[in-house]
Amino acid sequence: MDQFAYVKILEEVTLPYAEEDMPLKWVFQQDNDPKHTTQSLDLNPIENLWGDIKNAVSEAKPRNVNELWNVVKESWSGITAERCHKLVDSMPHRCEAVIKNCGHTTKY
Repeated sequence: MDQFAYVKILEEVTLPYAEEDMPLKWVFQQDNDPKHTTQSLDLNPIENLWGDIKNAVSEAKPRNVNELWNVVKESWSGITAERCHKLVDSMPHRCEAVIKNCGHTTKY
């Protein structure tokens, strides 16, 4: 799938579904998958948490789906409120970095 197919799915499937079935306020989040639109800067702190989980999976080298789920669940349950607060508190610095780089890639 390339970015054009992805955008088409968003426009023709995701948005109509959301407008019809989720009439209240909602938020759509993307990760840093390469096919996602280039305008979606990676400012979402949850990306760091997904990175933590990916690292845990990589280190554990699960051999089957059950082992994979166990690693993911254990890693997810190990995320502390302190870690989340630290990531959220980094948002002003993330925004400043984006502004300083005129919207281009940052260390975040």
